[in-house]
Amino acid sequence: MNRKKLAEKVITGLRRVIKERTTELNHVNPYELLVATVLSAQCTDERVNKVSPPLFKAFPTVQDMAVASVEKIFPFIQSISYPNNKSRHLAKMSKQIVEDHAGQVPETVEGLESLAGVGHKTAQVVAGVAFGIPTLAVDTHVYRVAHRIGLVSDAATPVHVERQLKKLLPREDWSDMHHVLILHGRYRCTARNPDCETCPISSLCDYYARLQKLPARRADLDQREGRYYCATRNHYFKEADLVSDRTGTEQLSCPRCGSMNIFDTRSGKTAKKVKDYRI
Repeated sequence: MNRKKLAEKVITGLRRVIKERTTELNHVNPYELLVATVLSAQCTDERVNKVSPPLFKAFPTVQDMAVASVEKIFPFIQSISYPNNKSRHLAKMSKQIVEDHAGQVPETVEGLESLAGVGHKTAQVVAGVAFGIPTLAVDTHVYRVAHRIGLVSDAATPVHVERQLKKLLPREDWSDMHHVLILHGRYRCTARNPDCETCPISSLCDYYARLQKLPARRADLDQREGRYYCATRNHYFKEADLVSDRTGTEQLSCPRCGSMNIFDTRSGKTAKKVKDYRI
């Protein structure tokens, strides 16, 4: 199946189970969405949604925040990641909007990117959600899920992932793909323990297919003989070597023969790992 067809099947499958395809950041206008999105960088939406109500009560408009000092903003966001930097960004960003944009949040990706603390991803989220512009922002969830499924390849950065994904779908589907991949990654295709067994698109997923090819769990191993068992030479050992396989994934290997076909005797599970993706 070519990637365009795969993308069509993926978005169709995820649309069936993800009905609310929009940001989970609470907001009532573009100003609040912009602030919340800036705060969400390397922080959970849940945390931002707890912090934002008192923040917006203190600074209900961009004009109110524009005249606030960094020191006044900081206490409201000190519980989130990088509060010092984000306080400075919010203060400067608000002043820019008032002074350079007549108090209106810019409605283009380029205009948004000109603001302090607003990167490419943040600008695309705000432009897409607040102003309906077709965008496809790539965060850690989109990056991971797109690679796992096999929608992209050799995409080393979020920008590379974005470019490849946009080539697979018509513009009117970009925003939907952004949201379904984020929500799928946040609640099902999680970083550490993806719920592949109940996934509606597992039959399309390259990562799941590779997991299925891993050796089955063994119940015949004796952990008293050693922490690991080499299935190639049929012997136990205490400590494994660490090597990189042909995909660049670090694997445990047998110190005697170098085989990566080894098992953890405590769980009976293979020590092999399928290549995964993080940013």
